[in-house]
Parts: sequence; structure tokens; C-alpha cells
Amino acid sequence: MLVDFNELPEHSRIWIYQSNRSFTDAEQEEIKEELDSFLKEWTAHGSELHAGFEMKYKRFIVIGLDQTSASASGCSIDASVHFIQTLEKRYNVELMDRMNVSFKQGEYIAYKPLTDFKKMAKDKSVSPNTIVFNNLVATKQEYLEHWEVPASESWHSRFV
Repeated sequence: MLVDFNELPEHSRIWIYQSNRSFTDAEQEEIKEELDSFLKEWTAHGSELHAGFEMKYKRFIVIGLDQTSASASGCSIDASVHFIQTLEKRYNVELMDRMNVSFKQGEYIAYKPLTDFKKMAKDKSVSPNTIVFNNLVATKQEYLEHWEVPASESWHSRFV
């Protein structure tokens, strides 16, 4: 069951998928329609899942799930992963690679392999104040408060 992302409670589970490139406006509209369709039909053991999404910076797909009435099961999580993999193929993007880092360089969102980010930190090209995206957040509250933070306040701090 599709719900407005903003109406999801703060304890909702969150999954963040970062793209290795920005989506075009047309791609974003198509992806939003596909997410609408997927989430309207997303179930766990026959129970409707109350889920919503948002897209940020033309690069991130954020799916939220209110687990109050029904939690995601292994099969429903598999279905969501398959859906994301379908998007990867259709739009020729990487969405599932967790070994990459996204961070702000001015208004631009940079996307680098973790090894490159470490090298940039060593070379002082990124600092403890560099705004990074902590895609490890697990709840909507953490997403709202700790997703877009200085590197010093994230797991990235070990490198800067």
C-alpha cells in the first residue's frame, strides 16, 4: 500500500539506494511511476506493506516502510531487491554497490569508490566538515537527522 513518505512514522524502516549518476528529469518521472506501482502491490505473506518513497538530489531512492501493521519478510525484501535490480538494468546505473561514497562538493553530489574517498581524505581534498551521505541509517528518524552530515559525524570519520 503506497503512502506519502512524509506521513510515515519516524520509526519506519529505511532503505537508501544511491545512483552512480544523476537521473534525468524524464528518468525520475518514470522511476517514480514504477515505484508507485511496485509499492502499491508490495506485500509480506499476503499482508499489505505500508510504504512510501522519495527521490533526493536526482540520485537517491529512499524507500520507507511502516512496520506497525506488517513487517518486511525475506520474500518481500527479495522482491524489493529484484525491483531495484530491474531499475539498475533499465537505466544502466548502479544502485546496490555499498562500497561507494556520495558526498557534497559545493552543490554538486560526488560519487566515488571508497578507495578514492580514502585517498581524497589523505590528500585533504575532503575534510571532517565535508557533507557525506550516511546510507547506513536504518529508520526514518535517523534518515532525517543523520543521513546528510559532516564526515566527522558518520562512519566516514575513520578516514578524515
